[in-house]
Amino acid sequence: MASVPNSDELIFFVNGRKVVEKNADPEVNLLYYLRKVLYLTGTKYSCGSGGCGACTVMVSRYNPKTKEIRHSPVTACLVPICSLHGAAVTTVEGVGSISTRIHPVQERLAKCHGTQCGFCSPGMVMSIYTLLRNHPEPTLEQITKAIGGNLCRCTGYRPIVESGKTFCEETTVCGLKGSGKCCMDQEEGSFINRQEKMCTKLYNEDEFQPLDPSQEPIFPPELIRMAEDPNKRRLTFQGERTTWIAPVTLNDLLELKASFPEAPLIMGNTAVGPSIKFKGEFHPVFISPLGLPELYFVDYTDDGVTIGAGYSLAQLSDALHLTVLEQPKEKTKTYRALLKHLRTLAGAQIRNMATLGGHVVSRPNFSDLNPILAAGNATINLISKERQIPLNSLFLERSPEASLKSEEIVLSVYIPHSTQWHFVSGLRLAQRQENAFAIVNAGMSVKFEDGTDTIKDLQMFYGSVGPTVVSASQTCKRLLGRPWDDHMLSDACGWVLDEIYIPPAAEDGMVEYRRTLIVSLLFKFYLRVRRGLNKMDPQKFPDIPENSMSALEDFPIKTPQGIQMFQCVDPYQSPQDPVGHPVMHQSAIKHATGEAVFNDDMPPFARELFLAVTTSTRAHAKIISIDASEALALPGVVDVITAEDVPGANNPQGEILYAQNEVICVGQIVCTVAADTYAHAREAAEKVKITYEDIEPRIITIEQALEHNSFLSVEKKVEQGNVEQAFKYVDQILEGEAHVEGQEHFYMETQTILAIPKQEDKEMVLYLGTQFPSHVQEFVAAALNVPRNRIACHIKRVGGGFGGKVTKPALLGAISAVAANKTGRPIRFILERGDDMLITAGRHPLLGKYKIGFMNNGVIKAADVEYYINGGCTPDESESVMEYIVLKSDNAYHIPNFRCRGRPCKTNLPSNTAFRGYGFPEAAVVAEAYVTAVASRCDLSPEEVKEINMYKRISKTTYKQTFDPEPLQRCWKECLEKSSFSARKLAAEEFNKKNYWKKRGLAVIPLKFTVGFPVGYYSQAAALVHIYLDGSVLVTHGGCEMGQGLHTKIIQVASRELNIPQSYIHLSETSTVTVPNSSFTAASMGTDINGKAVQNACQILMARLQPVIRKNPKGRWEEWITKAFTESISLSATGYFKGYQTHMDWEKEKGEPFPYYVYGAACSEVEVDCLTGAHKLLRTDVFVDAAFSINPAVDVGQIEGAFIQGMGLYTTEELKYSPEGVLYSRSPEDYKIPTVTEIPEEFYVTLVHSRNPIAIYSSKGLGETAVFLGSSVLFAIFDAVTAAREERGLTKIFNLKSPATPEFIRMTCVDQFTDMIPRDDPSTFTPWSIRVS
Repeated sequence: MASVPNSDELIFFVNGRKVVEKNADPEVNLLYYLRKVLYLTGTKYSCGSGGCGACTVMVSRYNPKTKEIRHSPVTACLVPICSLHGAAVTTVEGVGSISTRIHPVQERLAKCHGTQCGFCSPGMVMSIYTLLRNHPEPTLEQITKAIGGNLCRCTGYRPIVESGKTFCEETTVCGLKGSGKCCMDQEEGSFINRQEKMCTKLYNEDEFQPLDPSQEPIFPPELIRMAEDPNKRRLTFQGERTTWIAPVTLNDLLELKASFPEAPLIMGNTAVGPSIKFKGEFHPVFISPLGLPELYFVDYTDDGVTIGAGYSLAQLSDALHLTVLEQPKEKTKTYRALLKHLRTLAGAQIRNMATLGGHVVSRPNFSDLNPILAAGNATINLISKERQIPLNSLFLERSPEASLKSEEIVLSVYIPHSTQWHFVSGLRLAQRQENAFAIVNAGMSVKFEDGTDTIKDLQMFYGSVGPTVVSASQTCKRLLGRPWDDHMLSDACGWVLDEIYIPPAAEDGMVEYRRTLIVSLLFKFYLRVRRGLNKMDPQKFPDIPENSMSALEDFPIKTPQGIQMFQCVDPYQSPQDPVGHPVMHQSAIKHATGEAVFNDDMPPFARELFLAVTTSTRAHAKIISIDASEALALPGVVDVITAEDVPGANNPQGEILYAQNEVICVGQIVCTVAADTYAHAREAAEKVKITYEDIEPRIITIEQALEHNSFLSVEKKVEQGNVEQAFKYVDQILEGEAHVEGQEHFYMETQTILAIPKQEDKEMVLYLGTQFPSHVQEFVAAALNVPRNRIACHIKRVGGGFGGKVTKPALLGAISAVAANKTGRPIRFILERGDDMLITAGRHPLLGKYKIGFMNNGVIKAADVEYYINGGCTPDESESVMEYIVLKSDNAYHIPNFRCRGRPCKTNLPSNTAFRGYGFPEAAVVAEAYVTAVASRCDLSPEEVKEINMYKRISKTTYKQTFDPEPLQRCWKECLEKSSFSARKLAAEEFNKKNYWKKRGLAVIPLKFTVGFPVGYYSQAAALVHIYLDGSVLVTHGGCEMGQGLHTKIIQVASRELNIPQSYIHLSETSTVTVPNSSFTAASMGTDINGKAVQNACQILMARLQPVIRKNPKGRWEEWITKAFTESISLSATGYFKGYQTHMDWEKEKGEPFPYYVYGAACSEVEVDCLTGAHKLLRTDVFVDAAFSINPAVDVGQIEGAFIQGMGLYTTEELKYSPEGVLYSRSPEDYKIPTVTEIPEEFYVTLVHSRNPIAIYSSKGLGETAVFLGSSVLFAIFDAVTAAREERGLTKIFNLKSPATPEFIRMTCVDQFTDMIPRDDPSTFTPWSIRVS
C-alpha cells in the first residue's frame, strides 16, 4: 500500500498479534488483507459478495459502556480494514492448528465427516466457533442458525450440523421417541440378511476432546485501554483514491456530514460494499461512525422501544426478543413480526454486520423489515436539526420531502407497542427459506374500532414489486369503516391489484406470480386477523374454517437429524486393515484448520502478474475492432493478450481460447489483461473497447435451435421391439413433454490457475484445480506449439468439481499459459464468481418429448422418446452427454417396445459441459414423468405402475447388455418398507382432506445407474508407489482429489495391500510428471480404476519382498525394507489397470457400454403451501446398492451430498437468461443452492450390501448415483400439487417442469387468486427472462 501523508495508524489485532498499518487504504477489504498482506490463507475467497460464508472470521469488540466483549461472525470480503480500528480479528488459524493444538470445533467437524472438498470448512469452523464463544452450550436451533449463512456444495450439511450438535446439552433421539427402539431397527421379515450386521456410527465421540471455554484466547488488554481512552480523537485513513474518516463524537459526525454531504456513512458495509464492487460506484470519502456510543442503545418505554441506529440486525433481534419476553402478547405484535423476518434475513454474518440505521435509510426495494416497521408506525429519529420522520409510504417510496436531507443522520428508530385491537404481520416468500431476497414480501397492519371488526386504520406495504417498497394506500383508504369480512377481502384484492401494477416486462420477471403473491399474502393476513379476533371474542367473531388453519403459519425451521446405516466390518478382519471402516478424510483436519493448501493459497511467485478477462457482451456478432489503448495506459498494466498472441492452436478440438473475428456467445473471452494486481487488471479489462456488428440468427433456446436445424452432432438412437406396431394394440396413448432447466456447478473454489514459464526449453508449470490434468497439458501444449513433455500440471486438491473442472480448466489453462508465454512472467488467474458462472456454464437444459402406449392395468407396452439438450456454442462434451442420456433413458423400467433418440443443439450460449450424473439426472426425470402420468390415467398410484414396469429378473437393456436387477428390487422393497411408505401415504391423504391451503405429497423413485464410459480405454489408470528406506511409502496415481475422498480410499487400499498402517502412507499430489496420460476423474470411477492401479503396484512390490519376508517372517516392515535394499531389490513400482472393456456400436445399436450397474431407491415427503408456493422437505429415506463399501463414511457423504445437489437442481436452483442470451444468475444472491434449512428434517441413508466382483474389493462407484434420487423431492411436490388440483376440480396431469420453484408450485395450484390477476398478451412485450430448455 502506497504511503500517503496525514494518514493515521490503523491498529487492530489478528489472532492475538498486534497489527499496525501505517498506510491503511479504505478500498482494501479484510479478506484481501488477511490473504495477501498477512498471508493467512485459511480464510477463503469464494463469492466476494458476502453470500457464501467461505470467508467468515470472528470480529470481537469491547464496549466501554457495558464493559462487555461481543464476538460477531462476519464475512471478511465485505469488511473494510479501516473499520477494524480497535477490534480483534480471529481467523481459522487463530482457533487452532496442527502445529499448536486443534480446537474441538475443528476436530469434531473433521471426525464427524463434515468436510469433503474442504473449501467451505474454515468458514463453517468460524461460524460454529463464534457461536460457542457467545454460547458455550448452544441449543440445536442456535447451531442451525449459526451456519445458515454458510454454503456447502459437497456434504449436504447433515454431518456439519451433527458436528455442531456434539456441543449441545440436548440430544436428538430418533424414531419412536421414548420407546427405546430406533425407527430403523430391523424387524422380523426384513429384507436384510439376518447374518449381516448393520452399523450406524460413522465416528466415535469418545475420541473428542472436551470444549473448555477457559482455554480460549483473551481479548487484548491494549484494545480495552484504547476503547476506554477518554481522549479519543478523529481518525483519518488516506488511501490511493479514497479517504476514510472515523469521528468520535456526534458533533464531529455532523460536522463531517455537513462538509461531505455526498459521503456514505459506513457501518456494516453490506449495502455500499457490493454497490462499489458490482455496480462500479465510487466514493472519494467514507465517514464511519462505527462505535459512536450515541448510536448504540436500547430505550424501553411504556409505549414502545427506541433502538440506536448503530445496532446490528443481530443486536436488534436480541433487543426485540427481550421485549417479547417481558411485555404482554398484545403489545408485541410488531416485534414478533420483525423477529420472524430477522430469523431468515440473510445469514448470521450479514445480520451481525448490517445495522438498523443502514437498513432503514438505504430503503432497498426488497427490504424484509421496512414494510413491517412502516405497518407498525415506526418513526425515525434524525439529528442535525432534531426532528422525527415517520417511516411511512412517502419515506419508503423515496419522496424528496420525506427523505433525509444530506446533512441529516439517523440517530435511532422508535417502534411503538401494538395495542389490543391492532394487528401487525410480516409476510414473505423467497426462492429458499433462509438467506435469500424475497420474491415478494409485505408488512400489514389493521386497527379496529374497539370491540368491533370495523376497520379504523389499515396499512399495506409490499416489497419487491417495484423500484421501491410500495404502499397500497388508496386501497387502504377505501376500506376504512368496512367490516373485516369476505366481501371486504374480495374488494381489497381487486383494488390492490389495480393500485400495485407490475409491468409485464418488469425486472426480475415472475410477473404473474408476483401479482398472485400480492393477493395471496393479503389473504394470509386476512386469515391471521380473523383468527386473532376470534381468540379475543369467540362469541362475536366467528373462527376461520378448520381447513384454512394451516395457511396461518409459515414452515418452521427445524434442526435436521438422521441415521446412516452400513455393513459392519467382519469381526475376523485384521484390526490394522482399514478397508470397510468409516475412515476420516485424509485432509479433514487440515481442511478444518485452514492448513490445506489450495491453488490461490500458494505464496506469490517473483514478478507474478494477475489476469482479468474481457468477455463478449453479444451472443452472435462480428468483432469490428478491439481498442486496448486506454487499458494499456492504466497503472500496473503490463499487457493485453488476444488471439493474435497464441503461438499455436487457438481452436483445439473445436473449442476456442480467444475469440477471433466473431463472438458466438455472451461471456466468450475476447482478451485478457495482465497487470501487477488483480484490481489493476480488472479495471483495465473493463476499459477495453470492443466494437461489434450483430449477426443473425441468434439462437438461445432449444426451440430456436430446432427451427434453425442447429445441432452439434448427428442423432443418437437405440431401439428394441416394434414401436409402431405396439402402438396399434394398446388401450391408451399418452403424449407430452418435459422441460428440465440447467444447473450451475457452484463449486466453492472458482476456477484457479497458476502458470509459471520456465527459463529454458519452453517449459511451463501449471498449478490448478482440474479433474483432467492430461487434457490441460494437451491444450496448453497445443496453444504454445510445444511437445507435451514440456508442460507439467500439478493438482494438490480441488475445491469441488462436479464435472465443471473436466474440460474448462484446459481452456482456461491454455489462456493463462499464452499470457505467461507472452509476458515471460508467472500468471495467477482466479475467476471471480460472476465470471466463472458466466464463462464456464453448467448442466445441459433438456427438452424431452414422449409418446407412451399402455394398457388400462398400467403395463407400458411402447414408448417413443426424443431428447434435445442445449449444448451451447462449441462441442465440449455435449455429444457424449447425449449418448449417456440415450443409453440410460429407460432408468429402471422394462418397456418391450422402446425407442429413444437424442440430439445436442448448437446455440449461442456458453458451452454446457459435464455435470455430476452426466445427463442422466435431467433425462431420467422424463421417464418418471411419463410413468406418473400413466398411473394417473389408469387411476393407479405411481408406485404401483413403477413396480409393474420395473426390471425384475435377469434382463437385457435396449442396447443388449445383460444385467441382474436383484439389488434394484431389494433397494425398492426396503425403501417402501423402511420408510413406512404406505402408512405415511395414508397419513398424508388424511392431512390433505383436512387442509385446503397446505398439501403433503410423497414419492418413491427407483434408480438404475451406471459408472464409467462406453469407451474402454477411458478407464485405464496408472500409479507409482515408492517405498523409502525408513519404511514410509509415497503413493501417486492419476486421479484428482476434489472432496470425494479418493485419496483416502487409495491410502486404505495401499494399507491393506502392503499390510502396513495408514500412517506409513503419504499421498502428496497428482501430477502429469509422475503419472502421464491419466484419464479424467469422473463418471464415478476414480477409486475403481486408480485403486486397481495402486493395488497392482503394491502387489508387484509385495511379490518382490516375498523372499525377504519368507526368510524373516516375524520381522518388522522396516527391517524387511532395509534388507530388500541391501539385496538390490527395487522399492519402486508402476501399477497399471487396463480398464474396463466397455464398447458401444451406435450403428448396430448394441454393445457393452458400462462395466456394471448401481441401483437405489429414495422416498421423500414434502409439504407445500398452495398460497405461496413454498415447500418443506419433511423426510427422505435413501437406499443405495453400495456392494461392499471401502469407506462407508465417504460413501454416505457422497450419497447425501449428491442427493442435496440433485434436490437443488429440481427445486431452488434456477438459471435466468435474457432473450438476448445474457445470463442474469451470476452470484449467490441470484442463484440459490440449498442451505442447511432446505435439507430433510429427517434424513435416513442405508448402504445396501451386494456383490460386484469386477471392481476393487467388490465395491461400487457411488459419486454420482444419488443426484437423480433428489427427484424424489420433485415428484413428492408434484404429488402434493396434484392433490391440490384435484380438490380444486382441475386435471391431475400437467406438464413436468424442473426446477419446481415456488413460482411453478403456486401457479400450478390454480385458485381464485391466480384467476383474479391481470394477464398480458405475450405478443405485446418482451419478457425479462426466458426458458432455454
